[in-house]
Amino acid sequence: MAGGAQSLSKLLERATINDHEEILKLCNTSLKQSKNLGTLHAKLVALLNLERYEDALRVLEDGGEELKNGAELENAYTLYRNGQFSEARKVAKGIKDDRGARHMEAQASYRLEDFEQSALVYRGLAETHAPLDDEENDIKINVGAVDAQLEWTRQGHLVHKRKPDREDLEAFETAYNAACASIARGELGQGEVLLKRSRGDLSDAEKVAELLPIQVQQLYVLVRLGKTKDAVNLATQITAKDIPDASTQQVAYNNSVSTSKEVQNPYLSHRLVHDTTTLSKSEKLFTIQSNIIKENKFILDLLVSKYAGVIKSTSKILDSNPSPTISSHVNNVSVLNATAHAQFQLGKFGVKHMLPLLEKRPLDVGLAMVVIQLYILTNNHGSAITVMKSLLKHLEASTSPNDQDIRFAPGLVAAVVSLYTLQGRKTQITTELAKAALYWRHKSRPPKSLLQAAGTALLDSDKVDDQAPAREIFSTLHEQDADSKIANAGYVAAHAHTSTSVANEAKGLTPVSRLIAGIDVSALEESGVPQPCLGADAAKAASRKRVLEEKPKPAKKRLRKSRLPKDYDPNKAPDPERWLPFRERSSYRPKGRKGRQKVAGLTQGGVEKGGEAGGGTSGKGGEGVVKAAVGGAAGKAKNKKKSKK
Repeated sequence: MAGGAQSLSKLLERATINDHEEILKLCNTSLKQSKNLGTLHAKLVALLNLERYEDALRVLEDGGEELKNGAELENAYTLYRNGQFSEARKVAKGIKDDRGARHMEAQASYRLEDFEQSALVYRGLAETHAPLDDEENDIKINVGAVDAQLEWTRQGHLVHKRKPDREDLEAFETAYNAACASIARGELGQGEVLLKRSRGDLSDAEKVAELLPIQVQQLYVLVRLGKTKDAVNLATQITAKDIPDASTQQVAYNNSVSTSKEVQNPYLSHRLVHDTTTLSKSEKLFTIQSNIIKENKFILDLLVSKYAGVIKSTSKILDSNPSPTISSHVNNVSVLNATAHAQFQLGKFGVKHMLPLLEKRPLDVGLAMVVIQLYILTNNHGSAITVMKSLLKHLEASTSPNDQDIRFAPGLVAAVVSLYTLQGRKTQITTELAKAALYWRHKSRPPKSLLQAAGTALLDSDKVDDQAPAREIFSTLHEQDADSKIANAGYVAAHAHTSTSVANEAKGLTPVSRLIAGIDVSALEESGVPQPCLGADAAKAASRKRVLEEKPKPAKKRLRKSRLPKDYDPNKAPDPERWLPFRERSSYRPKGRKGRQKVAGLTQGGVEKGGEAGGGTSGKGGEGVVKAAVGGAAGKAKNKKKSKK
């Protein structure tokens, strides 16, 4: 082993520090003569510098545990570059007192989407002295990337810096990360400005590698802002096939299809999105990116009428993620599954296909929301509220704590309040918000927006019993964030009837004297301000009376002018048979000379009187002959009589 190490040192003396190909050749030559640990380690480092990560992994396997234990950091990095992030983090964690290992652990955690752990490790590195000049800048860039991912995954409460400062605008990497964090928070305008700023700081060499990814992100922002024309113009400047990074290239293809409002040729778009290259393990997309692309692929499948395929694929995802859940991806997949069953039909026809699914999956939040939306589109608000109540009832009946969190999730509560608002049910709105606030007040991280809405609704309520919970809600908000203007204003308003000293505890509120500085109280009183104010009961009675007084009177019916015949004689009694049909009146005479005889001859089964015109003894068989003879004789006699006249 000593001879091998000496020969290796002689070989390395003949190579320059950057000539990794030459080092690799020398290592291969040495290994043909004898296999030793030092030479394998040198070959491993050379392969990593040449970015031949699969070959480096094979060298580690050939070296066995002895090489892995002697080159732990290189082992962790090789595993990371080959997409084995869990193994890489495990190895890096086992290395003590090594800043390089901490960087490796943080980066592996980032790729495993354990952003909380990644942020913790990076902040630990930032708090200690960085021996290298560029390390501090790298840590700052990586912390910005982790913060952006925390915002995307709805863990913004773990982010320490939520507003970009001047230092973030100095380099394009920090400006780009700050833009991504702003976009994740929904601050699209600020994100657009920061993306433009990051483009301005690029050098000529950096523009080749970084400009296209920035443009892809700008395209996403423009689509979200509704700037369709600008998005279409920018899409024409992006050539996805020129993007070197395979994951960014796939995102670019997806965004280019999403820019158009109408899909002119869904089959061409389907081919464009589905024919992208398969990503390696090290290049795989983050979950939030892959979910969006997967959903868009399902939509394109629906546009080309692949309903059975969408039902099969989405059903597998729903089976692996049991309901209920507030995961946006799972609920979106549930909507696409229902759309495939209904085959893109809306209105009553769509509801007809989706209601049986809702009976099978009563806890499916996404399915319930799409049925409610279809009812809203048909102005059937009552049925929409019925479906919502059924969902809430099933959630409340569950004993799982997770189901209760979903029952009072801010988004679901907001949907309930919106439905009640459509029908003006203020009492139900206050009750729903009060129940949600009561549930979340005892949790470790209650949603502030929901508590603020509940406290405001309770303050506006006319019931005296609602004032106490309003005070408790705003007291909790005031304790959590004493600098919040909403919390301070609600805290003062809630305690105004019980204590006047609480106004001094509020911070950041505009003084009352400044608010009423331009108001002339005397002029207002002279204009008719009621003094004193009516009580609650009196105000209700007055409002009811006003409503009754202002009730519109029914329109008078217009009397039609009587229509009388021209020869009408008021002294003459009207015909008592005037209401009978003309043919049933006694004065009716059919037209024609033989009309009445025809009517008599059409009666079947009549009994003839004896002694008329002979032949009366012929029985039933001769009845027809007798009738014909009588009819003919009478007709002739009548004709003769009338002819004489």
